[in-house]
Amino acid sequence: MTKCKLCGKEDRLISSILRICLDCLRKGVNGWEREVSRAHKISKTKWGLPFQPPKAPNGVVCPLCSNKCSIGNNGKGFCGLLTNRNGKLSYLIRLRGYAVAEWYYDPIPTNCVASWFCPATTGAGYPKYALSKEGERGYYNLAVFYGACNLDCLYCQNWHYRRLTAELNPLVSTEELVKAALNEKVTCICFFGGDPTPQLPHALAVAKESLRKRKGKILRICWETNGLMSRDLLNEVIKVSLSSGGIIKVDVKAWNPRVYKALTGADGKAVWENLKFIAKFLKFREEVPLLAVSTLLVPGYVDVLEVRMIARFIASLDPSIPYTLLAFHPDYLMDDLPPTSLKHASEALKVAKEEGLTNVRISNVWLLGPYY
Repeated sequence: MTKCKLCGKEDRLISSILRICLDCLRKGVNGWEREVSRAHKISKTKWGLPFQPPKAPNGVVCPLCSNKCSIGNNGKGFCGLLTNRNGKLSYLIRLRGYAVAEWYYDPIPTNCVASWFCPATTGAGYPKYALSKEGERGYYNLAVFYGACNLDCLYCQNWHYRRLTAELNPLVSTEELVKAALNEKVTCICFFGGDPTPQLPHALAVAKESLRKRKGKILRICWETNGLMSRDLLNEVIKVSLSSGGIIKVDVKAWNPRVYKALTGADGKAVWENLKFIAKFLKFREEVPLLAVSTLLVPGYVDVLEVRMIARFIASLDPSIPYTLLAFHPDYLMDDLPPTSLKHASEALKVAKEEGLTNVRISNVWLLGPYY
């Protein structure tokens, strides 16, 4: 049981790192920003990273994502990879054409958030976007894990990316990843992390060169992202995914802006405009969804109301957009919360459908139980 620092309420669904209950966050009770800042300071400074997007008065503004970090001389952006060197924005990585990343061949079918409707598993879009009507068992997804992120999720399931950011290691070249993509058993590339956004120029270079060298072959380009990249970069992401049969999988953390800020340490407002922008391209490829949305059901914070409002927004764009509700596993700094309860997930599924969505599914169901 943790006591809310703002109202005194005690509940096992209050995170001890945040020390704020959902009601106080939604109401914006005085002191919520102080507690959120404290939590993210604990999370980020242990890795030597800024605990909030910097806003130096005379800094260089980074154009990669919606944080729009204004970085002072020799400072770092929120993602920890960009710096200001004598008035010029540059990566801390000294080697041109390299990124902080890891990669591996992930056998199909994978535990991908889009696996229940993607060509690799279902054969959707055959023969243009899939090798077989029954899916592609025996083939691989080239999984590229980028070691940086423009958010700071306190429950991060892949929290070790922070170590990669802090150490700027391992480094992977564009050429190495393109060579890996030339394996004839590779039918898709998925860029994830962390998040690909801080290193999107590298990912896009890999995607475009791989598609050029694999011209005429099945090679879908997919993304798992928070969706907060700049519009120019998003436009490039859409182009490579739309043409290749790939899917842009956007993880929407929360609906309420204060809940979003508490969980991630940053402003997520740009995600709604970016989702609208992606939705404009859905009509150009109907056989394989271009856009999919997911939400992690964080106990005590991402409740049924959050899901209802997210689902309502998605349905306003297109009711057929796939929406995956992900069961939460306690990790990183929110490891004192229980996994998502079966009741929570069932109610979330119900309201998402009530809001008009026609393709909704609960994922990681094996984590669900009678926890609250």
